[in-house]
Amino acid sequence: MDVCSPALPSSATKSHWQASLQLGFSKDGDVTRLTERKHNGPLRVQKPLYPEGDEVCHAIIIHPPGGVVGGDQLKVDVKLAADTHALVTTPGAAKWYRSNGYLSAQHINLKLDAGARLEWLPQETIFFDDACVDLHQTIYLAADARLIAADIFCFGRTASGETYNSGRIKQHCSIYREDKMIWHEQGSLQGGSPTMQSPLGLNGKSVSAMVLASGAMLSGEQLQVLREQTSALLSAREADAMCGVTQMKSVIVARYLGNSSEVARLWLQLVWLHLRPVVIGCDAKIPRIWNT
Repeated sequence: MDVCSPALPSSATKSHWQASLQLGFSKDGDVTRLTERKHNGPLRVQKPLYPEGDEVCHAIIIHPPGGVVGGDQLKVDVKLAADTHALVTTPGAAKWYRSNGYLSAQHINLKLDAGARLEWLPQETIFFDDACVDLHQTIYLAADARLIAADIFCFGRTASGETYNSGRIKQHCSIYREDKMIWHEQGSLQGGSPTMQSPLGLNGKSVSAMVLASGAMLSGEQLQVLREQTSALLSAREADAMCGVTQMKSVIVARYLGNSSEVARLWLQLVWLHLRPVVIGCDAKIPRIWNT
């Protein structure tokens, strides 16, 4: 039985956040500028940063309440005009608190016009025990747009001795290129269910991470080096964790499964360091916000 309410009672709606953020990036000569930002409720974007020069606009999305409670609804829409380049991240972990019987949701829509490049790199997401969350992410790419998108999911707060024993997480992710679907993945995880221990699920682990990239492919040698270096990282830092990299016709997929959010972050950064020069076309420089 689904423990999460499919809809909020009207009497409860007023007590939950209905937050949205709309961002638009445009080209101004050689500069990518954040030219559109509209918000409703507690979602904001900080002042654009240019640590790599004018061509790449870094934007940091913040959620002032610091966590999402049962019943909150978040929506983020990002559009990149032709030939723009944006890196979007967050200042820290996103926290989804217990449901209190209400379903929370997040809808992310990303649209890239011709020649646009987007790096969608939020920091980790922590699901507290009894969190009930629906996550939807849809990405639309023009023919020559380039993308790197990543997620780290932490199920429970293992540092506090908390496991994810109840609640439910649903996830949907789709990528379209020229209106043709090139990637679709969906899943549902019930807290405390056998799936959390199954090799077909979390295999007893509490942290998962994934990187998706589209727009250029690795050479056979580059792919082998990435696999070897990510495996070496886990051998040195978390021997019982697992990772892999798969290259398909239109998408590169890298995955991590373990018990350490710290190792997951190091793994993600290593994957990004390899993918960025090939997929995005510029050297990788770790955003300063990731080290604060």
